Amino acid sequence: MPRIRNYAQWALILSLALGLSACATSGGELADEPTDVATDVATDAATTDAATTEGTGDTTEPADDATTGAAGGTVTVASKDFTEQIIVAEMYAQALEDSGFTVERNLNLGSSEVLVPALENGEVDLYPEYIGTGLEFLNGGAGEATADVDETLELFRAQFEDAGVTVLEPAEASDANVFTVTQETADEYSLAAVSDLQPVAGELTLGGPPECPERPLCQLGLVEVYDVDFGEFRPLDAGGPLTVAALDSGEVDVALMFTTLGIFADRDYVQLEDDMGLQPAENIAPVVRTEALTPEIEETLNAVSAELTTEDLIELNKRVDIDNEDPEAVAEEYLTEKGLLGG
Repeated sequence: MPRIRNYAQWALILSLALGLSACATSGGELADEPTDVATDVATDAATTDAATTEGTGDTTEPADDATTGAAGGTVTVASKDFTEQIIVAEMYAQALEDSGFTVERNLNLGSSEVLVPALENGEVDLYPEYIGTGLEFLNGGAGEATADVDETLELFRAQFEDAGVTVLEPAEASDANVFTVTQETADEYSLAAVSDLQPVAGELTLGGPPECPERPLCQLGLVEVYDVDFGEFRPLDAGGPLTVAALDSGEVDVALMFTTLGIFADRDYVQLEDDMGLQPAENIAPVVRTEALTPEIEETLNAVSAELTTEDLIELNKRVDIDNEDPEAVAEEYLTEKGLLGG
C-alpha cells in the first residue's frame, strides 16, 4: 500500500494536514497490506508502511527442528512492520508462552518480501498474514482472491502448502479497503452501502491515494462493478491524516480507508458495505512453518483467532496509535479479558 499506520503524532500534524490536503499530490500507494492485489505483488502492503513500534529488523538463524515446535520448545514469532501486525503477533507470542513454549520475537520485521522467505527458510516459525494479500503475493498477482473467505482461504492454503507452510484458521477480523463517509454525509444521502452511491456520486468528491483512479480496487472498480462515477477525485494519502482532515472538513465526501484503522474508534465515520464484493477477503490468519507446527501450537493460535474481530482491532489499533499505549501491554490485557491467559 504504503499505508499511514502511525497516528500517535496526529495531534501535531492534523492542523498542517488541514492546510495541505487540498494541494496534496502524493501519498501512500493504494492499500497494499492488505489490499489492492495489483499493487501487492509489486510493493507489498507493508514494504513502505511506516513502522509504528521499534523492532530489531533482523532475522534469526534457522530454528533447530529438534526444539522448534516441541512441547516446551522454542518458537520464533515474527510480524510485518506496522501496529496491527505487532499487536497480533504479540498475542500469538504471549498465548504460546502461556502454553509452555519459549518464544523468540522478531517483530516489526518487514514486508511479505522479507517474511515469506524467512518463513520458508526456517528463519522464523510463524507470523500473522491476510489471506487475500498472502494469496496474491504467492500467486504473482493472478487476481484469484475474492470476497469469498472460504474460497480465498482454500487457494491460499494450497499455495503455501507447497512451500512447507500451514495456514491455520482465520479470524473474523479483516483489514481491507473500505469506502468511508461521515455520519452527516450518510444521513444526507441515505448511504449505507457502496451501491447507494450510484445515483448521487456525480455530485460528490472521492478522496484517496493518487493512484486510486487507476486501481481495480479503487476508482476503476467503483465504475466497473458498481457503476459509481464520482464528479471529482482528490489525491490524498492512504487513509492517513490528509484523508481524515479532508473528510472532516468536507473537502471530500467519500474517502478510501482501511477497515481496522484506529481512527474509526475516534471519529463518527460510516464504513460503506461492499455489497457487490469489490474487495477481496482479508481476514487475518496465523501462517506457520509446517515442520514447526504441533497440535498445541495449532490449538493455541486458533483460540486467539476465534476471539479476534474487526471491531477488536479497531480499538486495539487506537490504543496504540492514538492513545500511545504499549503493544505488549495491550495484547496482554486483551488475551486476559478473553480468558486466553492463565488457563
